[in-house]
Amino acid sequence: MSEADAQDPPFRTGVVALVGLPNAGKSTLLNRLLGEKIAAVTPKPQTTRSQLLGILSLPQAQILLLDTPGLHEGTKPLDLAMREAVGKAVTDCDVVLLLVDVTRGFQPLHGEWLAKLAQRGVPVLVVGTQVDRPEAARAPWPPADAVGAAATPRISARTGEGLDALVAEVVARLPEGPPHFPTDQLTDRPMRFLAAELIREAAFLELSQELPYRIAVEVLDYEEGDPRLTRIRAQLLVERESQKPIAIGQGGARIRAIGVRARRDLEALIGNQVHLDLRVKVDPTWAKKPNRLKSLGYR
Repeated sequence: MSEADAQDPPFRTGVVALVGLPNAGKSTLLNRLLGEKIAAVTPKPQTTRSQLLGILSLPQAQILLLDTPGLHEGTKPLDLAMREAVGKAVTDCDVVLLLVDVTRGFQPLHGEWLAKLAQRGVPVLVVGTQVDRPEAARAPWPPADAVGAAATPRISARTGEGLDALVAEVVARLPEGPPHFPTDQLTDRPMRFLAAELIREAAFLELSQELPYRIAVEVLDYEEGDPRLTRIRAQLLVERESQKPIAIGQGGARIRAIGVRARRDLEALIGNQVHLDLRVKVDPTWAKKPNRLKSLGYR
C-alpha cells in the first residue's frame, strides 16, 4: 500500500438544509441524527417556525443541519417569516434534503422547489420519510417526478432505517474543510430559545385541538446559578382573552400538565433538575409585528 493510499480521507464540513411540506419529518430527523431532542415535534402543521441549526460531528465530517419551517403559502407576518427562513436556508447551504412523506407522495410543490434548487446547482437528495408506516410499503418510490435529484433514499427517523446510508450520501457531497464548531456542541441557538421551543411543544400536545396552533412562548428568565437546578420563568402567549382560561384549565390543571411535560424534556436536554414557572399572557399582536417575531426568535 502506498503512503497516499494509507492517508485518512479529507475532512468535510457543510450546511445541509432540511426542506419539505409540513409534517414531513424534518424536526424528527434532526433530533434522531443528533441523538438529542432540540427541535419541537408535534402532529400540528407548521410547528417549526424558524431555522434551527443542529451540529452533527462525525470522525471525518461535521454536518450543519438546518431545520426549516414547512413549505406553505400565506401572507401574514408569521407566514412571511417562516418562508423567509426556508429561502435563506437553501441559499446558504451546500446540500438540500427535500423530505417527502412517502405515504402522501410527491406533490406539485415538491416539483416546484426541486426545479428552483436545480437552477442553483446545489445537490438535492429527495428523501422518502415515514417508511416504517404499514402503508409505506405500497407507496411507489422513487417518484417519477424527482428529475434532477442527486439521490432518492428512503428513511425512517423513528426506527433509524436508512439513516446511515443517508448520512453517507450527504457526507460525500460536502466540501472539504475543517469543522466550524466544537465537537460537543449541538446547536448555535441559546438555551433560552430551546427551552421556549420545548415548552411550546408541550403546549401544542396538551391543548390538542382546543386552541389554534398560533400560540408562542416567551422565556423571561433563565437562571443557571445553581449547577444542580435551572430556574426558568416563561409565559405562554395567546391571542384572545377567551383563550386564556382554556390554556390555564380548571383549577390550573392544564397549565400544570403543560409544565410537567415540558419540564421532563427540559431536564433531559439540560441534564439537571428544572424549576419551571409558567404563566399565561394575552398578547393579541405577537404574530403580527415583525419586531415581536424577532424578539421571539422567529426572524
